[in-house]
Amino acid sequence: MRQRSAAAATGFSEKELRRLIRKRVPRDRVPLRINVKDTSDFSRVDYDDVVVLAGVPYLVRNNEREGRFGIEDEPKFWVKRAINLLTGEVRILKWVFRELFNARIGSLVFECVRSPQKEARILELVRGRADFMQGETVSDSSGSPLRILDYIRGRTLSEITLSFGSSHEEFFSARYPALLSEFIQAVEAIRFLHENGEKHGDIRRDHLIKDDLTGQYRWIDFDYNYRHSVSRFGYDLFGLGNVLLFITGRGDVTTQRLLHDAPDALARLSEDDVNIVFKNRVANLAKVYPYIPEALNRVLMHFSQGATVYYETTEELLDDLGEVRGRLNA
Repeated sequence: MRQRSAAAATGFSEKELRRLIRKRVPRDRVPLRINVKDTSDFSRVDYDDVVVLAGVPYLVRNNEREGRFGIEDEPKFWVKRAINLLTGEVRILKWVFRELFNARIGSLVFECVRSPQKEARILELVRGRADFMQGETVSDSSGSPLRILDYIRGRTLSEITLSFGSSHEEFFSARYPALLSEFIQAVEAIRFLHENGEKHGDIRRDHLIKDDLTGQYRWIDFDYNYRHSVSRFGYDLFGLGNVLLFITGRGDVTTQRLLHDAPDALARLSEDDVNIVFKNRVANLAKVYPYIPEALNRVLMHFSQGATVYYETTEELLDDLGEVRGRLNA
């Protein structure tokens, strides 16, 4: 009786929900019981549960996963994949999750906080733009902002980068110029945010997905916000630098890897040549791959331990990357 009452309270009877579920999943995967869950607490919402948001029923599937701080495939219990039972489309449901931490880049300390309100704002700002994830914000049963996001089918920038080339030199010659051009387009998207007073907040190579349908790289996950009294966009810019280093090196070029594969290159490095954030990653890639042009390596060195000048705006970074692209394509 309790389950029937919960279903009825959403505007859908248990019989109707079962009929909708049968249209969307194989018969042997239809739940024996239809559990309609309250949306105020994501920890109580599990696989095969039904939640109703803004009058639309969703069948919850798995939790989304993400690698962070060196931990791969950590479950994000507040982010769940689900099926819109009215349309059959896959959606990502993202509940409020509070998180606060400090991030240090050289001498700069950024206070980072997870902000669903910021992500809701940006979703409105980028509505209709093909270079960002799309979605809407509704209220859960407690009145908190819950984001309903389009599911993007595609591969991350990191997966694509690692799939290119039989060697780094072959990759750099045949694939890198086009990849750099695509990265520049992604930086243009971040410039759009900055020009409108917003920050991405969590720029990483796995937060850039190439949409299988459009071929367009799209930024995802912008619910982190950060504060710093001097460097308003600095955290985003260092994130872009880390992505640039990754695609230029065709992966992270670490001191551990060089110790094993190229000890001569490791011997040429100094403390100033490593990444300002990740001290085991090489920023001065020209010392490892001498065919990397000087103009490109100058850009990379802005994100090194030895840097004395940092990028302050996306415009500055785009100007330098445009020069590099011109020389690579000459």
